[in-house]
Amino acid sequence: MGNMGKIIVAGIGPGSKEDITPAVLEAVREADVIVGYKYYFQFIESYVKPGGECIDTGMKRERERAEQAFELAEQGKTVVVISSGDAGIYGMGPLIYEMAKSRDSHIEIISLPGISAFQKAASLLGAPIGHDMCIISLSDLMTPWEVIERRIKAAAVGDFVTAVYNPKSHGRYWQLYRLIELFLQERSAETPVGYVRQAGREEQEIKITTLGAFDPEDVDMFTIIIIGNSQSYIADGKVITPRGYYREEKDADIKPGQQIMMNSFRTILSEMQHPDVPKWRLWPLLHAIHTTVDFGMEECLWMDDHATEILYGKVVDGSLQHIVTDVTMAASGIRKGALERLGIQTHCYINDPRSKQMADEKGITRSQACMQLAAEEYPEALYVVGNAPTALFEICDLVRKGKMSPAGIIAAPVGFVHVCESKHAVKTLKQISKIIVEGRKGGSNLAATLCNAILTYDDAEQLKPGRDL
Repeated sequence: MGNMGKIIVAGIGPGSKEDITPAVLEAVREADVIVGYKYYFQFIESYVKPGGECIDTGMKRERERAEQAFELAEQGKTVVVISSGDAGIYGMGPLIYEMAKSRDSHIEIISLPGISAFQKAASLLGAPIGHDMCIISLSDLMTPWEVIERRIKAAAVGDFVTAVYNPKSHGRYWQLYRLIELFLQERSAETPVGYVRQAGREEQEIKITTLGAFDPEDVDMFTIIIIGNSQSYIADGKVITPRGYYREEKDADIKPGQQIMMNSFRTILSEMQHPDVPKWRLWPLLHAIHTTVDFGMEECLWMDDHATEILYGKVVDGSLQHIVTDVTMAASGIRKGALERLGIQTHCYINDPRSKQMADEKGITRSQACMQLAAEEYPEALYVVGNAPTALFEICDLVRKGKMSPAGIIAAPVGFVHVCESKHAVKTLKQISKIIVEGRKGGSNLAATLCNAILTYDDAEQLKPGRDL
């Protein structure tokens, strides 16, 4: 067969001479033959050596182009196969390697990278690819639509910055609409979207919008679209994706434990069914879900209107200075730092010898006795019940008899016997602000976290939980 030639697969960039790498220009200079689509020859003609040949295989004839390259290389020629962008990304690279295998050819193949269209588009848009990214082609000529749709969903769920190739053609008009629909199921409508038509060429157009406002009709087959991730933003007409998540919010005074809690709250917010509830409801709800990892709290956390606001107002004006819990576990979950900062005391009578004596004498539960003692000493406290339904019934009874008037009630007893009934009973105390975990769910940890939500309500606006950790 004589002297073996070689095939150099070269990406010539997105379409301007400045974006062709020196390595590719060097390859063009030494080539005997350049195989490609004629539109691209204009960018490299001036570098072709005397006697070098440019062979146009026409558009959409990639297979013939690859076969021709092998035939010429087998004659001992140095052949450069040119592809726009990077030849390895939706380009001629894979085809040449596949053909080498099918022809059982041992021709030397060299692959030279080029600047891809998504990189050129990204540089024109600012810095949209500052973090993990993926590229999806909407062309279903070689990939079934089900596979493309699965990849779109994965990109949206995974919070990848996503570049979209082949968004549209004359026959393919609905796919981009579907992509936007899928992304909006996972991402905010405010997510930045930048798109560039004919990147790097004279007809270049650059546009920036948001996922919600994006109009697929404004796009053609020569457009590259880049969709930002949840951290991307638009500033001074550019799309920027930070290199980290929430970096800009890390303050020197935020300890690691608080940072973890803040990140957890953001995650919860992104996964909630109804995150758009008022702040006074949202803040305790986030605490409840964070403590239980139970999104069912969205359904079962019941509150009087503005309860959190009203109770925090009593903390601020000094009328709420005492908290009574039914069990020590609930008391221990209330943040010590918050209590000290606000000058609030907690009380629990469960281990008080008087409660045991009273329970024995009256034939009532220890929890009931605790509430009777509390009513005598702190009738206007915030009452926090995380365990015993009998404590809750006792509170209702004492309020109705005029023996106590709590600042508020957190009702979260847990279990199977009389639990639901005790919560129905406490709901009737119309004049008292209440937060109730409806149904069988509850617990001391839940009661305590709802209490913490009240004590830190001033952090709700900035979504900064965990100040007193």
